[in-house]
Amino acid sequence: MLRQPAMVLGDDDVRRLLRAITQTRHPVRNRVIVLLSFHAGLRACEIAGLTWPMVLGPSGKFSGALSLCGGITKGGKSRVVPISPVLMSALKDLHHALGRPQTGPVVHSERGGAMTPRSVVNWFRQTYDGLGMAGCSSHSGRRTFITKAARLLPKINGSLRDVQELAGHAALSTTERYIQGDRAIQRKLVTLI
Repeated sequence: MLRQPAMVLGDDDVRRLLRAITQTRHPVRNRVIVLLSFHAGLRACEIAGLTWPMVLGPSGKFSGALSLCGGITKGGKSRVVPISPVLMSALKDLHHALGRPQTGPVVHSERGGAMTPRSVVNWFRQTYDGLGMAGCSSHSGRRTFITKAARLLPKINGSLRDVQELAGHAALSTTERYIQGDRAIQRKLVTLI
């Protein structure tokens, strides 16, 4: 049996997810988890492995990008992902709530240590299950990020290579598999032919 790819969420579903986590025990942390997935395209292992030095510059101030080291990425290759304004705000809120740490994990478990990749996967599964969002997984944010980025390329004169680098894929064909087509756009396209 073939495994279905993680569902790509629309803007309304993402807003619903963000509203729901405001009612959780750790809303500030949970907002960062969601936004690292949906606004930076991070995998569960990257969310779990992200440390403050990867977010803060050498001066201890927020830099404009996440500097992911090869030790936490799937392919072992480091990459830089610019931080969206919404993610930056959430990261600053979490940084403040944690007492402005300069080291250690960005996302803490209930016990205070770093969350494991498995605990991030489980957190997403429980959250989506609680919302009745079938077909969603910890990879849904990443697929949504890659799909949205690919659709925005014509507006900024970008290329699929830009999305590939943000995603940290070695091959462009991998990035292409992440992008979900849009039936409404396909119908419009056919009418123009």
